[in-house]
Amino acid sequence: MKKSLSAVVLVVLVGCLSMSLPATVYATDGMNLEGYGPIATGMGGASMAYDNGTAAMMNNPATLGLMPEGNRLDVALGYLGPNIRVTGPQGMDSQSHAFYMPAIGWIQKSGQSAYGLGVFAQGGMGAQYAADSFLAAGSGEKVRSELSVGRLIVPYAYEVNKNLSVAASVDLVWAGLDLKMALPGQSFLDMAAFPGSTQTYGTVSGSLMDTFGSIYQAGGFNPANPVKYGRFDFSNNDPYTGKAMGYGFAGKVGGVYKINDAVSVGLAYHSKTALSDLKTNSGQVSFNANVDTGYFTTGTPNGVYANQTIPLSGQIKVKDFQWPQMLGAGVSYQVSQDLMVVFDYKWINWADVMKNFKMVFTADSNPSFGPFSGKELDATLFQKWKDQHVFMIGAGYKLNPEWVVRAGLNIANNPIPDTYLNALFPAIEKNHLTLGAGYMISKASSVDASFAYAPRVKATSAQMGAVYHSQTNAQVMYSYRF
Repeated sequence: MKKSLSAVVLVVLVGCLSMSLPATVYATDGMNLEGYGPIATGMGGASMAYDNGTAAMMNNPATLGLMPEGNRLDVALGYLGPNIRVTGPQGMDSQSHAFYMPAIGWIQKSGQSAYGLGVFAQGGMGAQYAADSFLAAGSGEKVRSELSVGRLIVPYAYEVNKNLSVAASVDLVWAGLDLKMALPGQSFLDMAAFPGSTQTYGTVSGSLMDTFGSIYQAGGFNPANPVKYGRFDFSNNDPYTGKAMGYGFAGKVGGVYKINDAVSVGLAYHSKTALSDLKTNSGQVSFNANVDTGYFTTGTPNGVYANQTIPLSGQIKVKDFQWPQMLGAGVSYQVSQDLMVVFDYKWINWADVMKNFKMVFTADSNPSFGPFSGKELDATLFQKWKDQHVFMIGAGYKLNPEWVVRAGLNIANNPIPDTYLNALFPAIEKNHLTLGAGYMISKASSVDASFAYAPRVKATSAQMGAVYHSQTNAQVMYSYRF
């Protein structure tokens, strides 16, 4: 009991620390990591039907029932190294190249029950480009995105009999987002319901746009070139938290069945999250407009125009952002005492949750904002992601009682249609080659590590040009049994 209580205290303390540490990761299988925990990741991410440590909380919690009696504490650190290049009107590279994220899990197996606590990074995406890049649209400020999603997980697994284990978990989910995005004037106006606009890539509407349109019609903006750019800015430039935050819940259920001593099959379902809107009360929307100097001083247009930046502060909400439901199934085959082969399949329902990216901006009631004071802007960027099908195959081989080596493949489709590709959300990776190894330091402790390489892929859109993305990921984990 003392050992269990000590483990709980340790996990809670480190878990709270982990929730404040960076959880941002670059897109791999969509916005998911290609694998959770170095044991599974070393074998292509396959994890549904064998004991892969406390990372089972993120995979199939039923495999916790395969653990031996006692306690297990896993402490892990992940590294992600993306390389993103965008051609567009000018070639440029993302300035974000390295991210680090912790994870920790504790499980106690007692009799037929296994239970515990864990904190894990779920996934995310993002990039950053220089202030003089074409993505900055002449605003002279850098553009960036940084989305992070994490989970605090409470699992319970039950060994129904020697062949069957079932499990469920309750997950507290949090998400944070920083966004510094610029839209060229032409793109911004094309999203509005103005004459001649196509609204191909998204829409903007609301009382703020109604006011903008009335000023335009009254001659307050240069009809030849009314807007140079528009920007959305909410970023705390803090590597530990996003500016706009949301919280909610999700759950998992799973089962694993031993057909015989050599073959096991597993099945897991992860629910769609129930996250609140990602919200910040200190966001900013700004326009660089070619305004009539007379209109904004006397109310009467004089035909003399000058570029002027109109900054508006207020509340920004990212609406209806959720993590998708997932269904996974897998099999493990203990070919011999030393060799195990595993295979998994996952269906990730991105099409349900990534139809659109929606933001609502409400300007502060500030007299200096003139006719825009207190007005609302609704912006929607079309996404129209496709569902993702991920196939994972891997193997682990024991060289001797201390060492095990692993290798695998992770094969998936790119869920993002080329039409809606955005260099700030470059989740286009498809395939991963993985390697791993584990070393038993003693009967009580061990170290596992994995390395994944995602070869360079290319996607092209009319807005962005060609986007190239490759990536190297690594995880290392220390495990202690007591």
